Order: sequence, then C-alpha cells, then structure tokens
Amino acid sequence: MSHPPFIIGLTGGIGSGKSAAAEHFARLGAAVVDTDAIAHELTAPGGAAIPALVAAFGPDILTPAGALDRAKMRTLAFSDPEVKRRLEAILHPLIRQESEARCRAATEAPYVVLVVPLLIEAGPDYRRRCQRIAVVDCPEEVQIARVRARSGLDEDLIRRIMAQQASRAARLAAADDILDNGGDLAQLHAQVEALDRLYRELPRHTPS
Repeated sequence: MSHPPFIIGLTGGIGSGKSAAAEHFARLGAAVVDTDAIAHELTAPGGAAIPALVAAFGPDILTPAGALDRAKMRTLAFSDPEVKRRLEAILHPLIRQESEARCRAATEAPYVVLVVPLLIEAGPDYRRRCQRIAVVDCPEEVQIARVRARSGLDEDLIRRIMAQQASRAARLAAADDILDNGGDLAQLHAQVEALDRLYRELPRHTPS
C-alpha cells in the first residue's frame, strides 16, 4: 500500500539558488516537482495555457515558434498590475493542479521537494501541502549579481521583481530549514546532503 508523499516546500528569492539546491536533492534520490518548470511546459508551443493567454493578451505575446514570449510578458506584467493579475489567474490554477498531481504520484520517493518560488507569497494553498519549508537564502546583492550574470536583466528590473517578492526576513521567518547559499556550490551541496539525511529520518504524516 502506498503512502502519501512527505513534501518539502523549497523556496527562495530570485537568484538565490533554488534550482541548484533542487538539482542536488534530485541527485540524492528525492522526487522534485518544480512549479517554474511546469509553468514553462504550460507556456511552451502547444502548451495547455497558450489558448487562454492568446485570448487574454493577443497573439503578439507569442514567439514565432508559438511559445509565450516570457521577456515581453514579464515587462508587461511588471509595468501593469492588472496584466500581472490576469496572467496569474490563468497560470496559477493550472500550475497548482499539475504540481499536486505530480506530488501525489511520487509515492516511491523517500520525499518530494516541491519547488515554489513564490511559496511564501502564495498564502496557505502551497504551505498546507508541505510538512516542512526549506528556504534557500543569500544576501540581496548576491541575488542581483547572479540574476544579471544568468539572464542579463538590468538591475532596476531585478530590484522591481525582488520588491514584489516576499522580503528576505519574511522567508526566513517562515522557514523550518535554511540553506545558506552565500558561498560556493560545494557548501550548498553539503547543506542539502545534511537535510537529505534529516528528511529521510523524520516521521511521516500528512499535512493538516
């Protein structure tokens, strides 16, 4: 008989290193359900969200290949709160539905890492599904430098994105476990390995 999966909610601000942490959890045998990866699938050519996005915003928000033009959509969403609200109203229910299905299906894994960039901001919906919350943390200046190096966004846009996310203090206050990613990858991996040992030993129970 299969048991409900033990779910760890993994979150952190933009550029904090959530993906690097999640990749190492996966190497150690955890099932990883990444809501950002699901969002990419939904907005890829032929993705389930594309018809509703075109109906809401017009065909100009697509790339020539038929995917959502994420850079264009990001600019629109961060310049107009109503655009952001409509975008989230389309994507968030689909992401929640798919992520919940993938978590339920991961019955053979020792635990599930549910990666939710905006877990703190999303209110109780994701938190109620998680037994623990792990936060990947680093100084804000390190976040900015990493995002600039990774995606080439200018500092003003990065700071506007960060301003719409939960504060560093709010994320840390919500954390059961903290991964300090202010150093190098080896240091992050060592912390992930310590949490992996902890999560395998914790008693299993379903979220209330």
